[in-house]
Amino acid sequence: MALLLKRNRRAAAMRILVTDSIAQEGIDFLRTHLPDAQIDVRLDLTAAQLQAVIGHYTALIVRSETRVTSGILAAATHLKIVGRAGVGLDNIDTKAAKRYGITVVNSPWGNTIAAAEHTIALLLSLARYIPAANSSTRAGRWEKSHSFLQDSVLYAA
Repeated sequence: MALLLKRNRRAAAMRILVTDSIAQEGIDFLRTHLPDAQIDVRLDLTAAQLQAVIGHYTALIVRSETRVTSGILAAATHLKIVGRAGVGLDNIDTKAAKRYGITVVNSPWGNTIAAAEHTIALLLSLARYIPAANSSTRAGRWEKSHSFLQDSVLYAA
């Protein structure tokens, strides 16, 4: 996104609005690569507040909390790009963005490592019989051996 914004830089400094919480490293990255840009982090804006201020910004960075509606995009007279820090675009009216000539980008591979780590953790929990032990403990039994596996769905016929 930084390269796209850099290529589209005008004489006036870019104004970037971040409306959802993102990692500080992301903000630092923008400040490093776009030193002339004004970067405003304004969390918890209402839709009306966002619509009132969006006209002053060149770029908008959101996650999943901010809903970027047609009304907001209509008020975004200088907006060139909406960046979604995440996978989906369901909170952004992409058809309206296209109508207004606003580019919408996301980061579909942003959570790949976290998803892979979670998958490995789930496989390890199955290998160590943690789900069955959890069910056994919640049922009021404290079984220190694998005897709970006899009643487990793992061995169901």
